[in-house]
Amino acid sequence: MSDILVFYYSAGGATEALAREVCNGVDSVKGMSARLRTVPAVSANTEASEDPVPESGPPYVSLDDLGECSGLVMGSPTRFGNMSSALKNFIDSTAGEWMKGTLTGKPAGVFTSTSSLHGGSETTLLTMAIPLLHHGMLYVGLPYSEKELSTTKSGGSLYGATHVTWNRDPDALTDDEKSLAFALGKRVATIAQKLER
Repeated sequence: MSDILVFYYSAGGATEALAREVCNGVDSVKGMSARLRTVPAVSANTEASEDPVPESGPPYVSLDDLGECSGLVMGSPTRFGNMSSALKNFIDSTAGEWMKGTLTGKPAGVFTSTSSLHGGSETTLLTMAIPLLHHGMLYVGLPYSEKELSTTKSGGSLYGATHVTWNRDPDALTDDEKSLAFALGKRVATIAQKLER
């Protein structure tokens, strides 16, 4: 089995819900397996730190996960049209992997959640893609052959999977959002598998 790393930061549960749908898509590809990880929160208080192992949910992503994966999909809630500081903090720690070319040639996708339809989801997806491109990764989006891109009334983008909470229950993904997140995971896993051959 080859692993696709799916890692995220989630404050209210919506981004985690998308991550789990992405994992289902990865796991639907025979011979591929999703490796679910999260990142610790950051604090304005420099004395504060997270426990080395989360109390619940998936473990924290490590630099070793980057080397061991065949591709990755990362997600974050939108913060002013950009990724969260927690995810950015992890990305900023990957300079050594960048210098070694650890991720070069591997496929990557991104996903996000926002509280409003025009809350910056597409800019968040694109800003998350930038460091992945710097790492030499192959950016994977969603093509219009995914019919849900034309039917969705909430989340979904050519640039990656998205979810709109509309300021309500954050993990209540629509059927279209679930399908698009699944499709993104499946697409990254399928491309990774082809590249490995």
